[in-house]
Amino acid sequence: MAVLLDLFSGCGGLTLGSHKAGFQTRLAIDVDPILSSSFPINFPSTSFLNADISALTSERLSELLPGGVDGVIGGPPCQAFSEMGRRRADDPRRTLLGEFFRVVRSVEPSFFLMENVPGLLSSNNRQVLLDAINSLPSHWVVHEPIILDASEYGAPTKRKRVFVFGFDHRKVAVPSLADIIKTNAAKVCVRDAIADIDQCYPSTEFGLWEYSQQSRLSDYASRMRSGRGLFTGQQMTQHRPETVARYSSVLPGSVDPVGKHKRLHWEGFCPTLRAGTGSDRGSYQAVRPLHPSEHRVITPREAARLQGFPDDFIFHDTVWHSFRMIGNSVSPLISEALLKNIKDFIRL
Repeated sequence: MAVLLDLFSGCGGLTLGSHKAGFQTRLAIDVDPILSSSFPINFPSTSFLNADISALTSERLSELLPGGVDGVIGGPPCQAFSEMGRRRADDPRRTLLGEFFRVVRSVEPSFFLMENVPGLLSSNNRQVLLDAINSLPSHWVVHEPIILDASEYGAPTKRKRVFVFGFDHRKVAVPSLADIIKTNAAKVCVRDAIADIDQCYPSTEFGLWEYSQQSRLSDYASRMRSGRGLFTGQQMTQHRPETVARYSSVLPGSVDPVGKHKRLHWEGFCPTLRAGTGSDRGSYQAVRPLHPSEHRVITPREAARLQGFPDDFIFHDTVWHSFRMIGNSVSPLISEALLKNIKDFIRL
């Protein structure tokens, strides 16, 4: 089975998609102990290293990966390139993009897949990406960076991200960009994604919820449900009465004028879920969408469904960190589709 190295793995959105595409992750690496805390729980057979990638020398990488890998995947921290919030030219996270390509040069895989925010292609940031790509040896064929939307790949969220694909032409046939990004996935709306868990109820097991008996489920909900019939993360935020009253006047597709929460529309897509910041950046919570018909923000499990995670996927125990994990992650659905296209073409 073809094996991968997952850099900046977070909780494992790319890894989950790659496993569903038929790959195996030999090693995952992330420096953030909180955002990656559930990775070993969800992927117990995958080696995980909590480390700063920029501190890993070629010698150390050879020790960690004695048999090498077929592919390198990863989403370097995107906040330094995001069009949201403050962008600083001296943000140290900007250098991590180059570290991704340094590791590619070091471990010499057959291909790589890199993901980041659309802001990476802005005039302020594009040269950083081009310099990183140009650091690769001449035997690498790198396709033009492209912005893809997860909603085109069966995720119920309008989440646009930059993807960069590269191939060592000495080792594999190079697929066209059209071969890599092709999709025939059906569109999935918010109703398909979360309507079935509206009536769930707390289980007798602490911290777990049970599904109610549903006569009809969308195909998407059927795929997402846990085989155990139990799942985590459905704890609802208890808002103050005046907040509930304010939310009650927000129509689907409209925005709460105070908190800037957008009300989801049952027949629409979820907007991009954002991560907020860690304690090193002020511990700011990202604005969460409002449920389509209930006067509250969505739960972590609803956010996970909207991002494309199945119900048996475990996140952090606290709501804030769960949302940070989900907002930072690559949708497993788009990663599965892209990596399956790559695997089918190059036949590793």
